[in-house]
Amino acid sequence: MSLLLDNQFKVLPSDNSVDTKLFLEAVSHLPSFFDCLGSKVFSIIKSDINGNITKIKAVYLKDPERYVTLKHILEAEREDNAAEWPKVGATLALMWLKRGLRFIQILLQSLADGEKDENNPNLIRVNVTKAYEQALKKYHGWLVQKIFNTALFAAPYKSNFLKALSKGEEVNEEDCLANVRQFLVNYTATVDAIYDMYTNLNAELDYTV
Repeated sequence: MSLLLDNQFKVLPSDNSVDTKLFLEAVSHLPSFFDCLGSKVFSIIKSDINGNITKIKAVYLKDPERYVTLKHILEAEREDNAAEWPKVGATLALMWLKRGLRFIQILLQSLADGEKDENNPNLIRVNVTKAYEQALKKYHGWLVQKIFNTALFAAPYKSNFLKALSKGEEVNEEDCLANVRQFLVNYTATVDAIYDMYTNLNAELDYTV
């Protein structure tokens, strides 16, 4: 079974609210996605995602009834930490987490759309580069960008990456990409909803690390 389909995100309700408990359950399985990319350099993103999930979960567990949705968390932290918000607590952790989630989304969507280097069709460097440039690069300073530029050259072959997503099973490429497309439906909707929430609450920050 696909690594992605084993832990699918749920369909959002009509108001696009994101249930905190269900979100944390689904997202907790995503760090292993970066193991499929092979290079230890990608462990930087994996570690960042793990850390931010832990911070959000810690806030949620303090008062699950108050923090039923992610929006409830942001609104509560805005009320409790007016001077520091949004650069505080779970609001800040989710801000960075959503960028890591967007990286995964763009990478997978690029593969599902068939984007490739015509000269090296079994490399995913084009896809990883697109994901990094659109999701993360603007938030990274020169040193971190240099590290990721190195990581791009260590990206695995597409065949090896898709095999890893299939948990080591030999699968037809199109079958694997069909699983990716299925996973992306609810996943993309969730990531988009979180981005919209940050825009609507004016919670986005553009500083670099």
